[in-house]
Amino acid sequence: MSVLEGPRIEKRRVLIEGKEQWGSILSHGVISLSDGRKIAEADVTHLPPCVPTKIICPHLTYTSRGIESRNKPQPTENPTYFMKPTTALNHHLGEVKKPENCMYLNYEGEFAAIIGKKTRNVTPEEAWHCIAGFSPALDMGLHDFRDTDSGSMLRVKGNDGFCPIGPGIVSGVDPRKQSIRTFRNGLLVQEADIGEELIWGPDYMIADLSRHITLLPGDIILTGTPCHSRSVEVGDEIEVEITGIGRLSVSITSSPDPICNVGHQPSDSEEVRRVALGNDGRVPETLRKNYNDANLKRSNR
Repeated sequence: MSVLEGPRIEKRRVLIEGKEQWGSILSHGVISLSDGRKIAEADVTHLPPCVPTKIICPHLTYTSRGIESRNKPQPTENPTYFMKPTTALNHHLGEVKKPENCMYLNYEGEFAAIIGKKTRNVTPEEAWHCIAGFSPALDMGLHDFRDTDSGSMLRVKGNDGFCPIGPGIVSGVDPRKQSIRTFRNGLLVQEADIGEELIWGPDYMIADLSRHITLLPGDIILTGTPCHSRSVEVGDEIEVEITGIGRLSVSITSSPDPICNVGHQPSDSEEVRRVALGNDGRVPETLRKNYNDANLKRSNR
């Protein structure tokens, strides 16, 4: 059966009394656990709704993002990709840590396709049968490292906790008929009709990738973000809502900058600002002050 067929089913992976359990979401915020118990969402700690061997991400897939970034509705002939380490995985109501000596941590609201079975060399039509379900996700990016890692995106997008996903995994809903919205502290900051704006759907990307890479159950295929990805500050709450699928929430907290002063350091170049701030251009004063304070402390060590 295709992931698009059948009734809507939402499964959650949660932690209760130190033990991992799967459950199905019921109405009114109640989870029916695999052991027969029913428990309120507020009484569990959410875990990512999958255990991937790899997290694969496309660069530009929405027309509005293409126009914003490259002034082209379709910026490339076909999608291009990068990967996040599995240590980037994070969960609903988790914390995304922003290093003190960095300025440009950006949200990118997305939906993820989660692979349900071993997948190799399939057509786009067959790809729908290889997906276990969909989930809201955030592709967080630390653009202070864009000058050094823009090709690989390793430090830009690969930091620990930079792939929040959840709360659950949903089948029986066609994401192409849904809308995506991102909120910063309750204010709408991104919005798109997925069916109208998404250039390459998960079916196309899975068929493309599986020509050469075997996808395994639990693997995450992110699908890109619409326009207006912007930098956040410590204390912000970021939420991503995919209608019909769910709403993911994380908070932005601070982490000390690394103890070892080796390798390329965060940079504040014109290219970094172009991507991190988009059409806004100007660095918010609070971001500038936090960045300067952290780097002054570092230079005085």
